[in-house]
Amino acid sequence: MSVQNEVVSHLRGALNSRVIVPGDKDYEQARTVFYGGIDRRPQAIVRAADPGDVARVILLARQTGLELAVRGGGHSFAGHSLSDGGIVLDLRELRDLQLDPGRRTAWAGGGLTAGAYTKAAGELGLATGFGDTGSVGIGGLTLGGGVGYLVRKYGLTIDQLLAAEVVTADGQLLRADEDEHPELFWAIRGGGGNFGVVTRFQFRLHEVPSIVGGMLILPATPPVIAGFIAAAEAAPEELSTIANIMPAPPMPMVPAEQHGQLVVFALLVCAGQADAGERALAPFRKLAAPIVDMLRPMTYPEVFVPEEGEYHPTAVARTMFVDTIDRSRAEEIVSRLEASDAPVRVAQLRALGGAMASVPAAATAFAHRASRIMVNLAAFYESPEEQVEREAWVSDFAASLQQRDQGVYVNFLGEASEAQVRTAYPGSTWDRLAAAKRRYDPTNLFRVNHNIPPASP
Repeated sequence: MSVQNEVVSHLRGALNSRVIVPGDKDYEQARTVFYGGIDRRPQAIVRAADPGDVARVILLARQTGLELAVRGGGHSFAGHSLSDGGIVLDLRELRDLQLDPGRRTAWAGGGLTAGAYTKAAGELGLATGFGDTGSVGIGGLTLGGGVGYLVRKYGLTIDQLLAAEVVTADGQLLRADEDEHPELFWAIRGGGGNFGVVTRFQFRLHEVPSIVGGMLILPATPPVIAGFIAAAEAAPEELSTIANIMPAPPMPMVPAEQHGQLVVFALLVCAGQADAGERALAPFRKLAAPIVDMLRPMTYPEVFVPEEGEYHPTAVARTMFVDTIDRSRAEEIVSRLEASDAPVRVAQLRALGGAMASVPAAATAFAHRASRIMVNLAAFYESPEEQVEREAWVSDFAASLQQRDQGVYVNFLGEASEAQVRTAYPGSTWDRLAAAKRRYDPTNLFRVNHNIPPASP
């Protein structure tokens, strides 16, 4: 019997979970992730049924030396949801959700998506701030920090995390919170999947019975772009914004003459009363005559755009923080976007601050509390030749916008060297994470991630 067959036989004999291997009818679908161009073939994909099976898979990977990848929603831009030749621990069956409206808390399985959680909580007029895409798994999003539509009002997702149940590299199921295993709790709030597999999260719920927000599309002139960021930074903390500077897509509500023209494709969420929300949104409407104005009172789950099920984009991207987007930098953004022929290209700008910035930088492993603006640059490609061209364009674009803030947000980071990962965890944050890694994963079993090697003895 081959080593692979021995591993598969052992898994199937020891687990309550489904084990999918090459040749099974659903193997190809099971190894498909959100982003295209990621072609990795694991020996086995285990659809974990419970924490006990999570522990058994971890121990088998430890004993055999097989590479172990952990999949939640499958949105890792670096492809960390898959292993090539190893085992994938697929958490998508762990999607139990227990909402406690009285205590304003929720226990959520590590395989839930942000959309499923948000929809269920929204039926009670409650919410936890995750990202901005419903199909993203709450696990990876939370472990990296979590920047979304409620970031200025309620902070990062990790600021709403009360506890977690974590299976560590030795197969133990630990509760991590401020009192039990506090150093592990500190590390998983921003340190990614380096320390174990989270099977359940306990989150704080907030009353968000309604919001005012939605989509606003404006012409992408330098004064509008700079004015948008100025208005976003000056807005009350109830308002969080995402401004995508990009060619206008051929959506039904976009006039045909605007298709392909550069626009500010903005998504805005003001968590509060309707009248206060309208006042907060007024400065954005005054920047220019809107091309599309779909801002209105709505429930929070409505702001999540419906997903395209078989959409698997191939793209190159960069993430960074900057200190300001003034008129000259807005001109640079327009110039760079106009110079590219990529059919889909974008400079995404997110003004931060608010509740995110009110948490001390050392309180969690997310070290960028003082960062003012997040910038994500991307260009889609279809061929290897285009990929090389888009890579050069994105790199030059990022260099042209680089300012004093050298940090990056780990959840938007692609394949990266240790030096690049260190920019997500600068200074003492890296040292503290490496010490926690040495304690909870001394052999670096959990390495299919933006890896933090264990500190030396």
